[in-house]
Formats: sequence, structure tokens, C-alpha cells
Amino acid sequence: MTFLEHLEELRWTLVRAAIAVAVGMIGCFMAKDLLFDTVILAPKNASFVTYRAMCALGHRLGMGDAMCVGDLVFTLQNISMSGQFFTHLIVSFVGGFILAFPYVLWEVWRFIAPGLHESEKGSVGGLVFSASILFLFGVAFGYFLLAPLSIQFFGTYQVSSSVQNTVALDSYIAMVTSVTLWTGLVFELPLVILFLTRAGLITPAILRTYRKHAFVGILVISAILTPPDVVSQLIVSGPLMLLYEFGILISSRTVKRMERAAQTRAVQQRTTR
Repeated sequence: MTFLEHLEELRWTLVRAAIAVAVGMIGCFMAKDLLFDTVILAPKNASFVTYRAMCALGHRLGMGDAMCVGDLVFTLQNISMSGQFFTHLIVSFVGGFILAFPYVLWEVWRFIAPGLHESEKGSVGGLVFSASILFLFGVAFGYFLLAPLSIQFFGTYQVSSSVQNTVALDSYIAMVTSVTLWTGLVFELPLVILFLTRAGLITPAILRTYRKHAFVGILVISAILTPPDVVSQLIVSGPLMLLYEFGILISSRTVKRMERAAQTRAVQQRTTR
């Protein structure tokens, strides 16, 4: 293919990916009641599955009702004439992007696959599958853990009993969607480490050297996003630390494979000479 033909193929790849996101967005837009009442606004209710699980965990740990969440004493308010409509569009777009993300990755794989060797096609296909799974796990982690804990803490925090929390609708939506979406992208950390290792920008030794710094950063972020208790912070920081350790393992295996490949090429070059 010529350069212009590659550009044409890239254009159609982007068009198909955009169509997939648009279809997901339209589906989410049409399912407004399900999208908002059952999904987006669910963490606002004390009966949300995460709060019930936290309460059960607290009882098992002998903490009584310390981890139980009562009624969230804040109300949502729309203060813009077009606020609810644009909120509907934004949430539908985020939902459409999440639903279409595996297909978008598959389109990217289809674009780069013709330029790969047969041995590389299988590994890249596996990366597409792994990236999709990690992203969906991250979205679930953000929606069922980070978003509810943040809503419960910030929504009930008061400097004085005489000050009531009336939260703007766009502020609530921004917290739920951004936390959920960004957590999904953060869960791609092992694959980012894989690519950086292949590019020679990081090594397992560097990751191990800065492990303590990374863990401190994770604990700080967890302390900001969760209520001020140790259990909630461990629930959030634990999986992120495991992701970092998993990234070190992937980086180490990648370096070993690269070294074996380099040795094989060196032997082949000596043999041809």
C-alpha cells in the first residue's frame, strides 16, 4: 500500500470506531431511565450494592455499624436551563465509549495487523483482549468502589450542621463519569509498562527502585478519594498496588524475551557469516 492508501485505511478505521461509539451513545441516550436511575444515580442511594457490602464486611470484622452507610443527606440540583439535556448527552457519550472500547481496540488491531509478522499477530491480538479486559475491570472498580466512596464522603461531609449540601447535577455527574472512565484507563498500566519496556524507556530495576514512591503516591490518592478510615483506603489502594507489581512482572518477562530474541539474532548473524 502507498502512503496515501495507508491514510485512507486509517481514515476508515477512525470512521468505523467513531460509528461504534456513536451507536453506543445513541443506545445509552435512548435508555435514559436505565442509564440514570439504575446506573448513574444508584451510588446516591444508601441501598447501593457497595454500601451494603461494606456494612456486611464491617459486621464480619466486628466493627458493628461503623462501615454502614445511612441516608446520604444531599440533594441534586440543576441550575442551568439546558443542564439536564447536556448532562444526558455527556453521560450517553461516556457510556457509548465504554461499550465500544473493545471494538475500537479491535479496529486498531485490524489496522496494524497487516504490517506484523505472523508471530507478532498472535501477541498483539492477545494484547487487544487483555487491554479490553483490564479496561472493563477498571471501569467496574471505579464505579463500584471509587465513585461510591467518594460520593459518600464528599456528599455527607459538613463543616457545620447549619450548612446543607445541595450538589449541582453537573458536579455529581462529573465525579461519577470521570472517576469511572479514568480508573478504566489507569488499569491499562501493565500494558503501558509493557510498551515502555519494549521501547527501552524503563526496566524492571527502575520499577523496583521507585516501588516505594509509587506505593506512597497510591496511598495518598486513596486517602483523598476515600473516607478517612484504613479499611476503605486499603480496599482502593490494594488493587492499584497489585497492578504495579503485575507491571513489574510483565516488564521482567518482556526484558528476558527481548534478550533471548537478541541472542537468537546474533547467532543467526554469525551463522550466515
